[in-house]
Amino acid sequence: MKVIRGIPPSLPRTPCALTIGNFDGVHLGHQALLKQLHEVAQARHLQTCILTFEPHPKEFFAPQNAPTRILSLRDKLAALKETNIDLVVVEHFNANFAKKTADEFVKDILVHGLNTQHIVIGDDFHYGSKRAGNIDSLRIAGAQYGFTVQALETIHDSQQRRISSTAVRTALKNGALQEAQELLGRPFIISGHVIHGKKLGRTLGFPTLNMALSSKLHQRPPAMTGIFVVQVHGIGNAPLPAVASLGFRPTVEDAGRVLLETHIFDFNQDVYGRVIQIEFLKKLRDEAKYSDLTSLQQAIEADATAAREYFKNSHVR
Repeated sequence: MKVIRGIPPSLPRTPCALTIGNFDGVHLGHQALLKQLHEVAQARHLQTCILTFEPHPKEFFAPQNAPTRILSLRDKLAALKETNIDLVVVEHFNANFAKKTADEFVKDILVHGLNTQHIVIGDDFHYGSKRAGNIDSLRIAGAQYGFTVQALETIHDSQQRRISSTAVRTALKNGALQEAQELLGRPFIISGHVIHGKKLGRTLGFPTLNMALSSKLHQRPPAMTGIFVVQVHGIGNAPLPAVASLGFRPTVEDAGRVLLETHIFDFNQDVYGRVIQIEFLKKLRDEAKYSDLTSLQQAIEADATAAREYFKNSHVR
């Protein structure tokens, strides 16, 4: 999969079958859309292309009301790579881009920028300044410029639940990891660089790998927070069992930024700076504020015991 930032205006483009969206979560609904894209591309000998945006348009227009991201850009691109897409264009969403009229969007982006021959899109798609363009106007433009348009209806799972990024966010916020996994079609994972922390976990007998998360990924509120059974990928050949705290450290800090602190069992390697992946398996409890460090240490010990029992009694790994 090739990833480019923005559309260079002077480069010729291989004709493509295109889809457009934020693809936050790359959930089963997104995957169904991408399956349709592949089928058309194969039949018409086109390359597959995704046009996505950074930041999310809602983060640009109303950052305080923007939805919490399910995946960072890094994790979204990793998930899209698994779908065998040929090209992902990450367009910078800024004031100039937001001013493009619907006609300019079609001519500048779809036709001249990406050489679009076919578009697969959700049935609620809008484009251009003030969301002036819709499926009907896109079909009219397609007849003019020589591309076809396919609208895909909302996808539901076997239990008739609407598969959407909002549904995934709700499941994660509620700690319903199994439901989130069913909607995503894979376990929920957060990746990032291991950073230096305050070493408090080491003092308490539970050293952790620390990861600071962007406010775009986990806002307050809403946010997925709590204590979780997890396993860690990216260190060695097999995932490592662990327990993790995702939240604001209310007992010792409560600084307003989200931290992911992961204690890997029986592990003492130095992995600062390495990119690792934390796979969430089960929520043990909500985050809590304790009166002193002794109470906090006792809670951590109980969490670690519960996580070890989970691995002992499950078929994970």
